Order: sequence, then structure tokens, then C-alpha cells
Amino acid sequence: MPTWEDVLAIAGALPEVEESTWFRTPSLKVAGKSFARLRTEAEGGLVLMCGLDEKEALLSSGDPAFYTTPHYDGYGAILVDLERVDPDQLAELVTEAWRRKAPARLRKVFDQGRPQR
Repeated sequence: MPTWEDVLAIAGALPEVEESTWFRTPSLKVAGKSFARLRTEAEGGLVLMCGLDEKEALLSSGDPAFYTTPHYDGYGAILVDLERVDPDQLAELVTEAWRRKAPARLRKVFDQGRPQR
């Protein structure tokens, strides 16, 4: 079962990630923009930035690791239950959340350092 420390480790491999706070909870930022937040309130979970289409696909998948609340309706963020999410999928989602907020120059640096498929 992944933890916030695992999220930090995943994000640590991404350029210029900084630990911060967002709504007084632990978060991750790139270039001053938040892309992940550990919800310590009410329902808990991890907030990850995503596109509305990706959010809908994750919610429609029926996977209990993904959910939302009325507060996040119409907003490009998915809530992730760390106790239920697949670690590989979590790594992919954290990386994609970072990509949504990272400037083009950082995405380029990251992509140049990855092995080509």
C-alpha cells in the first residue's frame, strides 16, 4: 500500500519538485504550482491534478482507488485512495499531474532524460 512517502519518492525523480503546503496540508509543487496534495481532512486521500476527461475515465473504471467529492465536481483533480491504488498507476498519475503544471522547459529536460520506447 503506497504512502505519502512513496508519493514523495516518485516526485523526487521529477525536476524541480518542492515540498510545500496547500490548504495547510502537505503538497508538492513545480514552478510554484501545486500538482499533488495529501488531504488530511474528512475523507482523506491524495489530490492529483488531471484533465477532466482523465478524471471521468478513472471514475468510470469502477476502480475503488479513485473517487471525488462535490467540492471537486467540474474541477481537474482526482482523489486517490492510497490504500487501494496500484503503485505503478500511482507513479504514472503523479508524473502526469506534474506534467500538467510543469513549464515546457522542465518537461523537455525530463523527457530527454528518459529512455525512449
